Amino acid sequence: MRYYDKLIFECSKPGRTGYSLSGEWKDASLGLDASLLRADAPLLPQVSEVDVVRHYTNLSQMNFGVDTGFYPLGSCTMKYNPKINEELAALPAFQGLHPLQDPATVKGACAVLEWTDRLLAEITGMKHFTFKPCAGAHGELTGLMILREYHLSRGDLARTKIIVPDSAHGTNPASAAVCGLEIVEVKSNAAGLVDVEDLKPLLGPDIAGIMMTNPNTLGLFEKDIKQIAALVHGCGGLLYYDGANMNPLLGAVRPGDMGFDIMHLNLHKTFSTPHGGGGPGSGPVGVAERLVPFLGVNTSGFHGNFGVIVRSLAYILMLGKQNVRLAGRLATLNANYIKECLRDAYKLPIDSVCKHEFVFDGLIDDGAREGKAGATTLDVAKRLLDFGFHAPTIYFPLLFHQALMIEPTETESLETLDEFVAVMHKIAREAAEDPDILHAAPHNAPISRPDETTAARNPILKIQDEN
Repeated sequence: MRYYDKLIFECSKPGRTGYSLSGEWKDASLGLDASLLRADAPLLPQVSEVDVVRHYTNLSQMNFGVDTGFYPLGSCTMKYNPKINEELAALPAFQGLHPLQDPATVKGACAVLEWTDRLLAEITGMKHFTFKPCAGAHGELTGLMILREYHLSRGDLARTKIIVPDSAHGTNPASAAVCGLEIVEVKSNAAGLVDVEDLKPLLGPDIAGIMMTNPNTLGLFEKDIKQIAALVHGCGGLLYYDGANMNPLLGAVRPGDMGFDIMHLNLHKTFSTPHGGGGPGSGPVGVAERLVPFLGVNTSGFHGNFGVIVRSLAYILMLGKQNVRLAGRLATLNANYIKECLRDAYKLPIDSVCKHEFVFDGLIDDGAREGKAGATTLDVAKRLLDFGFHAPTIYFPLLFHQALMIEPTETESLETLDEFVAVMHKIAREAAEDPDILHAAPHNAPISRPDETTAARNPILKIQDEN
């Protein structure tokens, strides 16, 4: 078996070790109370240093990221992270900070926060940001808590409902539910935009606000946003902006100018910092001027993932005002280029100019014949792995049965886009001629098609029971 085919425990051999401790360190109790110590030694693998290094090095090479290939994950903005950002975040004066330090010793870090606040406020049209939220969903919850507190502070206790479009990110209704709000769904129209006529009867004295992202999850700009803002404000509600799709708007349109009162940004998406694998992330929340008192006390410590903020500031300063604007335009150009190149092979449910991303609804010819199953969106995603591409987002948004959401970002070259288009066309031909090729994909990955449902519901988290 290869190193990455095994668990580290399967590499274990009794008596093998990769370290040597002097006698004074062999007693691991270090003076601890006996009640805090284990009765038996923990079950740990016994391996040499070279085995450990080879195992985890090979394991790391199985991972996919923006540094290894094209990552067109729709709605996630997986753009390249410039390495200068990493160097700056790793400076000892930043890396060694502690949130409980004397404020007099962290003036440089405070200056980073103030500078980033000013720049994000200028980019978004908000007045001020708090950097405490550690992720996008954390930012959503924080923003919704601000929204609720605003209404409660005015004695407006009846506003317990939040409107969420049917095309929204799944975290929107989830965050609202955690915040204790009742979710009211507003439908999309045939053009994939919020149906204003469906919205109007939902508005009333019990509406706390509406959660939207613009462009929406179909990559389409909500052209009626000013009317929507007037309607929601007219009934006493607030507008919350989900910043997940902010990338194409950089330097072009500001959520604050659209009428939004509260928003979060995903620094790990729009502003090019590490993304994926559960973190790190950062979801700062910005508010309009009248909501600034609800941001909370701005203490010197505990500002979320500070290293991510440093990276974001470096990215913004490196681009400058003109190139921040260019980033959004190139993201839009790249998405429309791929869409137009592939519309002959994949179903385009909404034929419109998109922004940063777009959605196909499966293959035009999936190879389905009498008694023969056709290729699905999942099959296309799995087959892409054989060609060194990460799959786009699949089966989201839920508006389309075979959704395939593609977002190239602005950092990819024309050559990369053309290679991706060629592979997608090849997969479409395979589907039409012999869909079994796709059904069995991927063909050259360490594993092919694990039972993901069983793995999620009945995970095996350890190699054997210590008891």
